[in-house]
Amino acid sequence: MFSPRTAPGSGRRQQGRTTGRKSVSSSLLFSPRRTPLSSRSTPTRVQSHAAAEWINYDVQTFGSSLPVKVMEALTMADADDQISVKVNESGWAWMVCGERLIIWKICQTAVAKLSVCKELQLPSSEYNYTADLVAVTSNAPLETAAVQSISVLAVAAEGTARLWPSLAQEGNYTETDVDLGDLCNFVVAVRGGSFVLSSVRSRLLRASVDSSGKLQYRALLQGQGMLSGIGRRVSSLFGILSPPANDTLHSVLWIGGASCLYTLTSSSLSKWEVDDNYEHQIFSWDAQRALTESIADAIWEMLSVCFALHHWWKSISQDELSWSLCCMFSRAGLVVLAAAWHPSDTPCLAYFCLVTLQDNGAAISDQFIVEVTKYNPPFLSEEALQSTRLVLPRSPGSTAFLYNEEMVFACSTGTSRGGLPDEKISFNSSGDGVRGGGSCANLPVFFSQNSGLVAVVARESASILPETMEDSLCSSLVAGPEVSAMETPTRSDPVAQEDKTKLLKAAFLQFCRNDLVGAQTVTDELFPTDGDGEEGAELDGVVTRINLDLVDDYPASDPRWAESVPDESAGFPLTSLIILHQLEDKMKAHGCFMDFLLQVGLLDRLGQVTVRSTPIATRLMLCEHAEKLQAAMVLKNHHTKHPELVNRAIGIALQRNNTAVPPSLTAADVFFREVSQISSVFDCLLEEEERSLKDNPVDSVQWAEVVLTVNTIIKDILQAAGQYRETKSSMYRASENASTEPEYIPWTASGGVSGVRTVISRQHEIILRSVYPHADSELRSALCEQLVALLDIYLSGYVAQLTSLQQQRPPGAQQERYNSLEMEYSQRRSELLAPLLDLGQYQWVAALAEKYCDFDILVQMCEQTDNQNRLQHYMAKFADQNFADFLFRWYMEKGKRGKLLSQPAAQHQQLASFLQSHQHLSWLHHIHVHDYRSAHRTLYSQANMETRYFVKKKTLLALSKLTVLASDLPEDELNKKVDDIVEQERFLLHQETLPRQLLEEKQQNPDTMPLLSAYNLIQVKTHPHTHIQTHAHKYPMFAQRRANEYDFKKALDLLEYIDEEDEVDTDSLKCEIFGKALKRDDWSSGDGTDDPLEAAKDSTFVKILLKLIQEGVPLQTYLPDVKELLDLDELSSLKSKPYFEFVLRANYEHYLQAQM
Repeated sequence: MFSPRTAPGSGRRQQGRTTGRKSVSSSLLFSPRRTPLSSRSTPTRVQSHAAAEWINYDVQTFGSSLPVKVMEALTMADADDQISVKVNESGWAWMVCGERLIIWKICQTAVAKLSVCKELQLPSSEYNYTADLVAVTSNAPLETAAVQSISVLAVAAEGTARLWPSLAQEGNYTETDVDLGDLCNFVVAVRGGSFVLSSVRSRLLRASVDSSGKLQYRALLQGQGMLSGIGRRVSSLFGILSPPANDTLHSVLWIGGASCLYTLTSSSLSKWEVDDNYEHQIFSWDAQRALTESIADAIWEMLSVCFALHHWWKSISQDELSWSLCCMFSRAGLVVLAAAWHPSDTPCLAYFCLVTLQDNGAAISDQFIVEVTKYNPPFLSEEALQSTRLVLPRSPGSTAFLYNEEMVFACSTGTSRGGLPDEKISFNSSGDGVRGGGSCANLPVFFSQNSGLVAVVARESASILPETMEDSLCSSLVAGPEVSAMETPTRSDPVAQEDKTKLLKAAFLQFCRNDLVGAQTVTDELFPTDGDGEEGAELDGVVTRINLDLVDDYPASDPRWAESVPDESAGFPLTSLIILHQLEDKMKAHGCFMDFLLQVGLLDRLGQVTVRSTPIATRLMLCEHAEKLQAAMVLKNHHTKHPELVNRAIGIALQRNNTAVPPSLTAADVFFREVSQISSVFDCLLEEEERSLKDNPVDSVQWAEVVLTVNTIIKDILQAAGQYRETKSSMYRASENASTEPEYIPWTASGGVSGVRTVISRQHEIILRSVYPHADSELRSALCEQLVALLDIYLSGYVAQLTSLQQQRPPGAQQERYNSLEMEYSQRRSELLAPLLDLGQYQWVAALAEKYCDFDILVQMCEQTDNQNRLQHYMAKFADQNFADFLFRWYMEKGKRGKLLSQPAAQHQQLASFLQSHQHLSWLHHIHVHDYRSAHRTLYSQANMETRYFVKKKTLLALSKLTVLASDLPEDELNKKVDDIVEQERFLLHQETLPRQLLEEKQQNPDTMPLLSAYNLIQVKTHPHTHIQTHAHKYPMFAQRRANEYDFKKALDLLEYIDEEDEVDTDSLKCEIFGKALKRDDWSSGDGTDDPLEAAKDSTFVKILLKLIQEGVPLQTYLPDVKELLDLDELSSLKSKPYFEFVLRANYEHYLQAQM
């Protein structure tokens, strides 16, 4: 800490120093990456702590005795002198006492053969010095560097920097005033013999020695390097955030092996890449936003298991959560120490948490581990919390040591499944205190005022298992084989599965007693890595059996299992306390077992087992056991609050399973022992609930309370299980090369008679049918809130199943099963939410429908409430899931085309895209937005595709012509399109002008008559009493009874509309039309005249010829050959009349000549 003082003296610190100014140092402690020493020190027990009753740790002296100068400084120090010590991983240590700086090399033997110790004089300062303001560097590795090659830099808080180029020359130094703009709080040695200086307000300077031996410095600019100069908004895209104006720098950490510098402020964690001459920022991670919610959730989870209160932690906001940070580096990653508290907590405690982060190189991973330690002192002030620091040996990196002046607290980081229990080691005896620390020789080393350098080491004989579980596990092995590395069966000796279970249990015990080598030897013999598939299945069975034995373990150390006790209803609080502790011990044992499987290499070899007649991945089965332990703890808390209800449910569960209760035990003892059957209580709670609803009158208090209580119990149990599954997912994650796993059905989503899904569905029905109709508004609101929480759990189970199927390899391997389950999920989701929608519980319906993307329910809700703004909100929120397309389809199916086409301008583009597959409506949208070109294209395309109805085609062509006329097309293009439409309308005119009498005779409605092709129209006009076939379908219609020259001329005109696709020979058809025309007249005689032209002038044939001539049709090429006409079968009756051929040839000749 920095605190102002009076004017400095020449030697010893003056007394009467004031401490009125607030400390400007931070609770965050970064230390460089730890490199183990070539020789490990041999600590001996500290005499002053020999009588301490620590269970799992010893405090032992570290290295040789302290140098004389250090002892002298401690002896001469005033009572109010601030002493600060730092232990460096390289084996160097330095102590600041007043303005004296003493640097020494820690000797790794009990007796110092050659000690190096130097005392340096610090520049005067108005603030207290700390060891954080001193850094030591060398061009050679510090572990082996010669004294003369070591440089030292010390900086006063005000910025006065004193550099000793060589530690061998204490009196040779240079002094420079460094402008940090604020008080200096850290000095760190980095690459190239340079240093990084930092200020409280996050300003960083790079300092180095020039050729003349003077200290030169420059600023490290935010985002310097390839991203320098870009703005805050753009730089945030690359993970670099500009620091807030009031940001406080808490820690600086140098990782020499990776040449990376980390800076931690009150809002962010930044990473810098540092070379000999340059540096640039890699990222700036928003630590406050990312960690606040996770830390609050972890604290809430811990409190919800142990206590009935503190539920505000679950929904706390970032602004409401106060926290302090500190960080170290280990093999497991960056470990952040956070101290969080809440003013509403009574008493107000500070919860210290350890968060392990993974640096992926360019960013911090979204996956991190939050471990709430058991160190939660009363919250006094932020300054008091800042005195707690962190030491973290690099390997194994799973045990952290929190320390302040009065104590060292050993705890787990949560990165390992097992570990020794948390333990507090006090240094508060008279005159004693912890003045600093660090990691050296891979041990946590602290400087004790009374004992000097001490190391906190785990006792070799200490087991990481809780004592009760250790005793129980040993008892289960009494009848089993003695296990040692020499006595394990060889691979050629067959071992029964029961013996393998006992042998693996024994290996587990060896692991818990820190005999990893022995445990590894046993497991390698039992389950060799080159074993066959049958052995793999056996491994799954043995592992599952052992873990099940742990969670269902009999509490051997509990005397109540051997001696009778009074009935629990007598009110002994010890009963529930013991049960809860038993469950906590089982959870610790499960964590140890998971760590054992990981360390001996069995975890990644696990496959699958069969449970509830369904295969499940073994690792997920192990997770299920832990989830049930978590659920049992929550149920035990409710058992304490609602003993009568829970005891009755427990009694029903035990009775159903035919489980007897010994006289010395209570039903709760027996039930909570078999944790794996914890879910059996749900159905029993519902049975008790239905009995209470039936026995109590509707207007009684008990009638409603039992439903609310049962809802709360089931909800809290299932939520605790789900919370564990989510927060501990990394413990049970499959390896990258794992084989395909079966579909995952969580036990919280089990079906069957007493399955969780069945229970929630049944409770859904009880609430809405039996309770809700009789409840007042307040009770209805509470019931709906609880019901929605239960439905949330119900639906999340389906999501877990579907996700597991999506992850099958190869992709789509279970597509049929996935589709079936998705359909079932959608159906059940609708069935559960629809009743709430009918009851008008829109707030709760929206919450679930939004979370689980039930678009149908969301649209129905918006339609019922006529809330178009919410619909637009959903279109934006679910844009990537095509909510707009769903809405448009919904409008189509419900016939609400007016609403479909009246979308606001923001949705026009999406609507146009949707209507591309619905062209019969898209043109209306185009007209609405004045896009007449697109409307014309759509209408014209629709008209060309219409082959069924005459009136529809005619209308589409007319609309197409109107829209093209209204468009802004160039005149030439517009005229061309209009001409094309007019030509088609001319063709339609042939059908439109069919005699109404003909249509009426054939019962044809002009508005619904079919569209006739050119060929069909020719048939209508020329073939009497024949059937007609349309392109789209066959439709019987008799042709006109008596066709005249106009009909035949129209038939000839229609020939040009016959397409090649019709596969009709137009020349033959033309010949046939003329043949029909010839048959309309009687050619038997010339009516007394010999002039063939006069004789034929009134014939239909001649009248057709005259019309053709009138229209300028060249008869020479148009008319069929006379011989072709005479060869027609239809004219066979006329060919027998010589006069007919004479007249025909004469008229042919005349009219052809006349046109030439």
